[in-house]
Amino acid sequence: MTQQPLDPLPDWDPEERPRIPGSPAFVKHSPGRRLAYGLVGLLVIPTSGLGTGLVAANLQNIQGHLGLTQSEAAWLSAVYVMFNASANLVLFKCRQRFGIRHFAEAGIAAYVVICVLHLVIADYPTALLLRAVAGFAAAPMSALGMFYLMQAFPLKHLGRALCLALGLMQAMTPLAWVLSPWLASTGDFREIYRLELGMALLSLAAIVIVKLPQGIRIRVFEPLDFLAFALLAPAIALIGAVFAQMRYEWWEDNPWMAYAVIAAMAMATVAVLIEHHRAHPLVMTRWLGTSDAFRFGMGAIGMRFLLSEQSYTAPGLLRTLGMGPDQLQPLYAVIFAATIAGAVISALMFGPKRILAILGVSIALVIAGSYLEHSATNLTRPHDVYLSQLMISLATGMFMGPLLLMGITKALARGTDHIVTFSVLFSLSQGIGGLAGPAVLGTYQLYREHEYSAVITAGLDPADPQVTQRIKLYQGAYAKTIVDPARRDIQARALLAQVATREANVRAYNDASLLNSLIAFGFLFWTFASDIFRVLTGGVERAGRLTRRRLSVARYRRSRKLRTHPQ
Repeated sequence: MTQQPLDPLPDWDPEERPRIPGSPAFVKHSPGRRLAYGLVGLLVIPTSGLGTGLVAANLQNIQGHLGLTQSEAAWLSAVYVMFNASANLVLFKCRQRFGIRHFAEAGIAAYVVICVLHLVIADYPTALLLRAVAGFAAAPMSALGMFYLMQAFPLKHLGRALCLALGLMQAMTPLAWVLSPWLASTGDFREIYRLELGMALLSLAAIVIVKLPQGIRIRVFEPLDFLAFALLAPAIALIGAVFAQMRYEWWEDNPWMAYAVIAAMAMATVAVLIEHHRAHPLVMTRWLGTSDAFRFGMGAIGMRFLLSEQSYTAPGLLRTLGMGPDQLQPLYAVIFAATIAGAVISALMFGPKRILAILGVSIALVIAGSYLEHSATNLTRPHDVYLSQLMISLATGMFMGPLLLMGITKALARGTDHIVTFSVLFSLSQGIGGLAGPAVLGTYQLYREHEYSAVITAGLDPADPQVTQRIKLYQGAYAKTIVDPARRDIQARALLAQVATREANVRAYNDASLLNSLIAFGFLFWTFASDIFRVLTGGVERAGRLTRRRLSVARYRRSRKLRTHPQ
C-alpha cells in the first residue's frame, strides 16, 4: 500500500503538518479566522448530536403518531446507534482517500438529504431505514465539529480543545430534553426533524464558506477492506440490537437474541481471521490482543456503562412517579450546565500527567452520585436529585477528552495505520457501553421489581387493619363517581395494587443505583490496580531493604562487641 500523497503539499511548518493523513493541517490563523472556526464548530457539534437526542426525548410522541409498541419505538433510537457505531470502519479511510474538505461537504450534504426525507415520509418501515442511514451519515459530523473547534485554538492547546469538543458532544442529549417540551407543544412530532434540517442546512452553508485547511490524501483502500466491513458492520449492529431490546423484551423469552449473538460472533470471527493474515488490515487484530488495547477498550466501555445511569435510573424513577417532560426540564437544564462545566474543567486541568487523575475523579463522582440516589422514596421529586445528577454530569463532561487522548497516544505509538483500529474501538466501545448500561440496569431493575412486588403483595392481608383502612380510604375517593359499592371496592383494590407496584419500582430503582455505585467502585479499583500493586510491592521491597539493612547493622554491632569484649 503506497503512502505517497496524492496532491502537492503546501509548505507547512513542522508543527502545522497534519499528524495523520485524513486530518486537516493545524496552520496559524488570524484571530478573526479562529473565531469563525470556533463558531462553525459550535454549530456543527449540536447538529451532529442533537438529532438523536431529540428522537429519544420525543419517542413517546413518535410512538403515538405512528401507532407503535414500546419495543417498536425503541428500534428508532437503536438502529441509529447501531449504524453510527460501525460507520468508522470505513469513514476514517474515506477521509484519508478523498480529503477532509470533500469528506466534510459530502457528509453534511448526505445528512441534509436524510433530514428532508424524514419530513416527507411518515410510515414506520421507512422511518426505521432513515434513522439507520442518519446514524451512518451523522458519524462524520462528530469529527467535523471536533476539527473545526480545534482550529480555533493555538497549536499548544489542541489537547484542551479536544477535551472541550468531546465534552460538548456529551451535553447534546440533556439539551435535547430541555428543548423537547417546547417542540412538543405544537403537537407535531416532525418539529424535531424541521429543527434538525434547519441546523443541517446552516452547518452545510458554514462548512462551504469556512473550509478546513488542506490535509494529506493517500491511497488506502484495498478490496478486502469492503469484505471486512461487510462482516464486521452487521456483527456490531446485531450486538447493538440485542442490548437495545433487552430493556423492552425479556431476553430469556426471545430466542432471536441468542441467534443474533451467535451470528455476530460467527461473522466477527471470520472477519478477525481474514484481518489477522492481511499485510495491511483494516483492523489491527494483533494490537487489539495487547494489554494496552484491552485495558483501553474495557475502560471506555466501563465509563460509558456507568454514565448511562444518568439516562435510565433517575429519569426512569421520576417518570414512574408521574413526572413528565415539563417537570423534568429543570433537571435536564442542571445536567446540561454541569456537563458543560465538566468539559471546561477537563480542558483547564488537561495535561499528560493528569489524565489518570481526571479519570479517577470522574469515577469517584459517579460513585458518589449513584450512591446518593439509592435512598429515593415515592416523595422524591426532580429537585431532590439535582446534586447527584450534577456530580454524574460533571463526570460525563470530564472523562471523554482525557480517555480519547490516552487511547490515541497508545495507538500512535504503534504507527499511524493503527488509528483506524483505534477509531473503531473507541466508537464501538461508546455505542456498546451506552446500550449495555441501560440494558443491564433495566434487566436488574425489572428483576428486583418482580421480587419486591411479590413481597409487598404477599403482605397485603385483607384482615390487616391498616390494609382495610387504606382500602376504605380509596373507596371514599371513588364515592362521588361510582355508586355501586362492589365496583368501588374493585377500583380501590386495583388502586392499592398500583401503589404496591409503584413502591416496588421505587425500591428496584434504588437497587439499580446502588448496583451502579458498586460497579463504579470496582471499576475505580481496576483502573488503578496496577498502580496500587506497584505501590504495595514497592512498599514491601522498601520494608525488606530496611529490614536487611537493620539486620546487617545489628550483626556488625554484635561482631564489634565480641571483638572489643571477648568472652
